[in-house]
Amino acid sequence: MPHHILVADDDPHIREVICFALEKAGMKTVSVADGAAALQAVERRAPDLIVLDIGMPEMDGLEVCRQLRRTSEVPVLFLSARDEEIDRILGLEMGGDDYVTKPFSPRELVARVNVILRRARPAAPEPTDDRQFSHGKLILAPARHAASFDGRPLALTGIEFSILKGFLARPLHVLDRDVVMANAYAANIHVADRTVDSHIRNIRAKLAAAGCLDAIETVHGVGFRLGRCGA
Repeated sequence: MPHHILVADDDPHIREVICFALEKAGMKTVSVADGAAALQAVERRAPDLIVLDIGMPEMDGLEVCRQLRRTSEVPVLFLSARDEEIDRILGLEMGGDDYVTKPFSPRELVARVNVILRRARPAAPEPTDDRQFSHGKLILAPARHAASFDGRPLALTGIEFSILKGFLARPLHVLDRDVVMANAYAANIHVADRTVDSHIRNIRAKLAAAGCLDAIETVHGVGFRLGRCGA
């Protein structure tokens, strides 16, 4: 089945370019021109991913994402005409999975969408890959895309899950930012250091809410290491 993508942007030309590129890549699209319409479209049919413009009038993309995250973990790829670091950080901390600045390459946007979709809906694993990863009280089951801490389920985005899986695969190693992001993104996609930090911050916050205060340690000047996780 083709992936169903919702495109929300107040510029009709940008909506047309994005929908054309995604449909050429074999996806189905629905486009809307404002944030309220985006929320209504999600209620009518939950998409596999939302391409969401931050700078829409009346209800901007950040507010749309904030409302979505109350009930949904649908992947979100933010678009913005501003290349300000604070915008990228806010978007990721609101629960976005990635961030693209206008003007953008339609091919790169499609590539980023595909990466997010692969992480959000991983292919059925081979029998040898159905094992669980555990460390302390933290458990990840990749085959079911399920994560929990001390029995409490964790609502992780696809990229957050992949990052955490990378840590659990090598629990004693210090991973630099390049390795952390290689666990989550295709190798040909550049991701800024602040993007890495935002994803790590989100993972820590979700684990802290579940009672884990030592999930990921920062090794200054080197990278990150998995903490004791309540062990």
